[in-house]
Amino acid sequence: MELSRRSALSVIPAATLWALSRTLRAAATEREPGTAPGGAPALASGDPATLLRNTVAVFAGTAESNARPEVAPKLASLRATARTRLAAMDGAGPDELFEGVPLGTSDPHLSTSYQYLYEIALATCLPGASLPSEDVTAVRRRVADGLAVLHDRWFGDQSAGYYGNWFHWEIGIPAHVTRTLVLLRDDLAAYRPGLTTTYVASMDAYLRNGKDGDVDLDSRFHTGANLADITTNRILQGALLGDEARITKALADQLTVLSPVDPYRPRHGVTDGFHADGSFVQHASVAYTGSYGKGLLTRIVQTVKILDGTGYVPVGSLVDVVLGWVTAGFAPLIFEGWMMEIVKGRAVSRTGTGYADVTAVVEAVVDLSAHTTGSHTEALTGYVKHIHQTSKAGLDPTSFVSPVSIARYADLLNSPVPAEDLGPAASHTAFNAMDRTVHRRPGYAFALARSSPRISAYEYMSGENLMPWFQGSGAHHLYLSGTDQRQAFGIDYFTAVPPHRLAGVTAPVETRRSVPELYGTLWYDNPERGFTSSSESQNTYVYFPRATHAFSGGARLGAYGLAGLVQSDDAAYAARQAGTLPEDFVAYRAAGATRSWFMFDDEILVLSAAMTGLSGRAALTTIDSRIADPASPVALTGGLRDGSAWQRTGASPPTWLRYADTGQGTAVGYVFLSGPPPVVALDTLTRSRRLVRLANPDTPVTKQVFTLSYEHGAGEPPASAVHALVPNASPERLASYAHGPLTVLSNTVRLQAAAHTHLGITAANAFTPGPHRVGRLAVDGPASVVLSRSEDGTYSLAVADPTTERPTVSVTLHGRRLRRVRADPGVRVRHVPGGTRVDVTTHHAYGRSFAATLAESR
Repeated sequence: MELSRRSALSVIPAATLWALSRTLRAAATEREPGTAPGGAPALASGDPATLLRNTVAVFAGTAESNARPEVAPKLASLRATARTRLAAMDGAGPDELFEGVPLGTSDPHLSTSYQYLYEIALATCLPGASLPSEDVTAVRRRVADGLAVLHDRWFGDQSAGYYGNWFHWEIGIPAHVTRTLVLLRDDLAAYRPGLTTTYVASMDAYLRNGKDGDVDLDSRFHTGANLADITTNRILQGALLGDEARITKALADQLTVLSPVDPYRPRHGVTDGFHADGSFVQHASVAYTGSYGKGLLTRIVQTVKILDGTGYVPVGSLVDVVLGWVTAGFAPLIFEGWMMEIVKGRAVSRTGTGYADVTAVVEAVVDLSAHTTGSHTEALTGYVKHIHQTSKAGLDPTSFVSPVSIARYADLLNSPVPAEDLGPAASHTAFNAMDRTVHRRPGYAFALARSSPRISAYEYMSGENLMPWFQGSGAHHLYLSGTDQRQAFGIDYFTAVPPHRLAGVTAPVETRRSVPELYGTLWYDNPERGFTSSSESQNTYVYFPRATHAFSGGARLGAYGLAGLVQSDDAAYAARQAGTLPEDFVAYRAAGATRSWFMFDDEILVLSAAMTGLSGRAALTTIDSRIADPASPVALTGGLRDGSAWQRTGASPPTWLRYADTGQGTAVGYVFLSGPPPVVALDTLTRSRRLVRLANPDTPVTKQVFTLSYEHGAGEPPASAVHALVPNASPERLASYAHGPLTVLSNTVRLQAAAHTHLGITAANAFTPGPHRVGRLAVDGPASVVLSRSEDGTYSLAVADPTTERPTVSVTLHGRRLRRVRADPGVRVRHVPGGTRVDVTTHHAYGRSFAATLAESR
């Protein structure tokens, strides 16, 4: 059962939740628990005891869930982990609580030590399945003693702590500690009655990016997923202390992440979170649905579960919001159980992403379905079954956090509801607020990453994603149905494919060095000039610099779409050229290109103009890059203009080419309509996964790497080219493109336009000020336009402002006058000499498309 993106977004009660947040905050800050100003009755208190019981059930399960055979492997895994941790505790040396985890200078090791204590405590609290051969009370006391030792020696001293990454001190460690305190609350009350209060006070003191030991909504550290993590910890701490005001204040703060972000009127200056179009942004400018967004989803669904029956907030309102997130924000980005790389920031360099990312989303959907009814429950159930059936990894529920979720997952799979995706098989999703586009058809999904002054060109941080430079410069991922995506993308793709050969980008041919290679540290360290590990300057110029050209976006018309990008330098290079950065700061210049992607049914047509290395450098425009197992039989075939077969050793360039990985049973076709001759390469390369992330194991990866590219020599004039990607194409299909249906109407830095004659679609990106004419379309200034003519003679038009800077966009359709049939708000249609003018109010639309249907006047 399809749950449309529009209906999902319409249920988000943003104003209601914001008002509730303000009410809760007032209740927490303006009166003591149980009283009200002037003697008025206070808001009804919730039930902290139920909240704590719910929390234990989330992590340890219930007697009912733990009796299920499907849950047994999870329980066995939890017990085995605890026994491993206890053995490590027995073997600990000096300055260790666990063997091999030395303390005193490593904040990750301190966080790991707290994690191990939590894992031991959890295994003693599993209803019906706790450690069978251990004295549970004695084990719990060992955990309590371990908590005391860690606090006394390595955590409690504020002057000695807070080294390394702020995340460990404000979020990571408090999460492990708080959950452990919840699990052992009765034992601690008898054995170490002051430990909980002591820890909460210390955790408050470490919230140094907050205000007076509490969340500060104006802090750039307390936003989005980070805010949800911090406030969840504080909700549980309030329940442990019986502090209603703390619970209420933390809930009020957490509710602020549930309202869609308005980039023109951000509350507390925050643009982190979900936007109205389904985009998710973290760190103010990083497209991050697949990592931080996934974390926020998980945390809020857990909040729904721990609040159930407590009376603190109407849980239904939270459920409605999260339902919108899943449908509009996550489902378009998940292809056959795989989370797309374009929304994972630095996490693309980690091992185990992709299918594992979606496992976390599935658990959240499973839990969410327990709080919905009717068609929403059916839609979520069908979606869980759809991912189960299409994922090539064989989703493993043992990795779910909650035993309760595993039991419910089994129930959903056994339900009579048919498997079905949350969206249609043919769709086009424009995530304008994070410069991402996803185009889906039966058999494939095309994912495009761009950047602008609004969204970062890439993310590097903490020794992760060491070579990210071109990931937001028009890089694409073409996912093919039926493929194990671990063989095509994921960590091995970024390991094997050189960064300047990422699919879809124009990059200079030059040697670049990673941040650790440049500076000998994980960041550029220059406190006198404002560069510390977590400073705003570090964010702006090192971790996630933004691009500098405003044109990044496109127009969507139903299931079809157009996107455009003017490739530009990032903020670091621009500032370096302006002389505002220190002399020893290294910044790299980008290459240049103006590019458009026309996304139809069987083809993605790519127009490129002014491709150049700039500064006299050679450059490379990569049409596509794909990897395959070294033993897989990869076949390359093609055809020449005269119809004869292309030969790799021949001098004549192909008019079409077909890459087939017969081991995976997949193929991609390429049609060359104009431009320099493409260069074909198929090499077997071996590289270490540590090249892209310092913490990765030094595991060699051997892959066949196929690259198809245009080469631009040093000093050569800028080049233009047109090609089409044709997923799953046969040789016969590729040869047929010599006779249509793709027509290029313009390919310059001013205007790129094309038509698909079979579909009746004409689309254009106008990049510069002034009038632009193509066919019967006239566009005034920068804009994206898609026009479709149906068989009944009506016209459908979509218009957008990819710069997000224009108050209005005007388009004229020359020829017979057309009348308005219907139009989105903000669209005005009027007759002008020689045709029909459509004026669109794009002010504060943030790149959104506006649609109109027109018909010939009677």
